[in-house]
Amino acid sequence: MLKKGRAWVTDDNIDTDQIYHGQYLPLTDPEEMAKHAMEFVPGFEDFAQIMKSGDIIVAGKNFGCGSSREHAVICLKEAGVSCVMAESFSRIFYRNSINLGFPLLECEGISKRVKTGDKLEIDTQTGFIKNLTTSEKIKGKPLSGLELEITQKGGLLNYLLSLKS
Repeated sequence: MLKKGRAWVTDDNIDTDQIYHGQYLPLTDPEEMAKHAMEFVPGFEDFAQIMKSGDIIVAGKNFGCGSSREHAVICLKEAGVSCVMAESFSRIFYRNSINLGFPLLECEGISKRVKTGDKLEIDTQTGFIKNLTTSEKIKGKPLSGLELEITQKGGLLNYLLSLKS
C-alpha cells in the first residue's frame, strides 16, 4: 500500500502514555480519542489539531513502549496518521497495530534521515521509502506475510472473518 504524507519526527522511547494519556481512558468515542493523539510528546502538544490526514510519524527506537493499551493505536489511526515508521517498536504496540490494521514500518536510522515537514512516499508492502523533499531513497523492513495480510484486511477480526468466506 502506498502512503504519502508529511513527516513528524520524534525521539526514542515514546510511550503509550505520551501517545494517548491515561487521563483520557474514560473516552470511548474514537473521534474524541483522536483529539488527544501525541498530546504528551514534547513538541507535539497540538499535533492532533495541526496534522493532516495521511501524515506519517517517524520515530526513533522503542516507539509505543509502556502499557499495553490499544488506545494509543486507535487515537493515531482515527486522527488520520497513515503510518508509523520507527527504528524499532515495543512488542505490544507492534502487535496492537497489526491487530487493529494500522501500518508500521521498521527502518534503521530513519529518525536521523528524515526531518519534520519532509514529504514522504512509503510502500508499506515492499518497505521502500522515498523522501520527496530530498529525493533520498531508503529501504525499510516491511511487515511479514501474515502480519501484512492482517493489516491489509483492516485488522485481526476482519482477517479471521475473511477466512470463513
